[in-house]
Amino acid sequence: MENADHASETLEESAPIPLTEPAGGTPPVISDAAALREACDALAAGSGSIAVDTERASGYRYWPKAYLVQVRREGAGTFLIDPIPVRDELKPLAEVLSGAEWVLHAASQDLPCLAELDLHPPSLFDTELAGRLAGYERVALGTLVEVLLGYQLEKGHSAADWSKRPLPPDWLNYAALDVELLVPLREKLEAELSAQGKLEWAQQEFEAVRTAPPPAPRAEPWRRTSGIHKIRTAKGLAAVRALWEARDEQARKRDRAPSRVLPDSAIINAVLADPRTIAELQELPVFSGRVQRRYTNNWLRHLQAARVLPSSELPSPSVPNDGPPPPNRWADKDPDAAARLSAARAALTTLAEHHRLPVENLLLPDLLRRTCWRPPEDLSPEGVAATLRENGARPWQVELTAAEISKALHATA
Repeated sequence: MENADHASETLEESAPIPLTEPAGGTPPVISDAAALREACDALAAGSGSIAVDTERASGYRYWPKAYLVQVRREGAGTFLIDPIPVRDELKPLAEVLSGAEWVLHAASQDLPCLAELDLHPPSLFDTELAGRLAGYERVALGTLVEVLLGYQLEKGHSAADWSKRPLPPDWLNYAALDVELLVPLREKLEAELSAQGKLEWAQQEFEAVRTAPPPAPRAEPWRRTSGIHKIRTAKGLAAVRALWEARDEQARKRDRAPSRVLPDSAIINAVLADPRTIAELQELPVFSGRVQRRYTNNWLRHLQAARVLPSSELPSPSVPNDGPPPPNRWADKDPDAAARLSAARAALTTLAEHHRLPVENLLLPDLLRRTCWRPPEDLSPEGVAATLRENGARPWQVELTAAEISKALHATA
């Protein structure tokens, strides 16, 4: 795309300017109601969209809470809010934030923990999603800021334990910089989307993100244990399930990331070794550690319980699935469906390239697979359009893809 290509050429000509701290300095952390009210007054007096970000403790804590909320608005500045001590005092912040568009990067990652604080956007602009729709291959915040604004952001603390108190000054500096340029980046991306005729598409996508319901709980989440492919028997799978569920219960009670309670590798090693005594279990890696030795009796008890389960209570060797089989099996199971999917994929790939979009943003791959596996009775563009709408496709996606998918479905009808 011309705009993106031009920006990339400009970046090559002049190195980005390192941005090591916010223009107004790194603000202190707000952790009491009085300071929060002052911040809300300042935000209310500001103008324009409000940049919003959060920091969580993924990999350290069980619950995906926000341990820091960053907000910035023109005329008000940047505020770093510790939501833990002011959890019951956030109403003034909710009122201010309800009156302006939010600008976030990868909004779907932040909105759940903000909703847990009863903070909900009236409208939003997602700079990561906007970058994808504008045709940028790399859409990390730092990359887009470099390409479009010519600045280089500090890196390095996104995976930190943000539940730590007090938060180190360099972490706070990093957090403040995350919202420093979000609104200027939003303006650049909006201009590009408008020039490409994609602004309405982006607005529909933003609204879909804003109004998306919480994801449904995964069926049998224990099957996602890393290394589970090594387990070949139903008894073995039952043991994985038992240890996974015991670990999850303990992790939830202690508010610790499950991997920090017991790594996936330890679960798989224990199931493969099939220890019969505490001494045998403690000979295995991880279980021999000082901390783990306190819990080995609990782990062994669950392994023993899984070992004596009746066959009626053993898990199925195959993963439950309410959708179509993996596409690599379609040719054997239903050659016509395989042909439909191949034709539809080819058509959408061409369409995505023409519009300079990632094909997965043009239409969700799962929706395309389901439509090709079990086509609607009405294969006309109108019939396909109705099916796509019923399954969550946005109007712009339906308009672009329905006719092409209809052709693909007719090819093997």
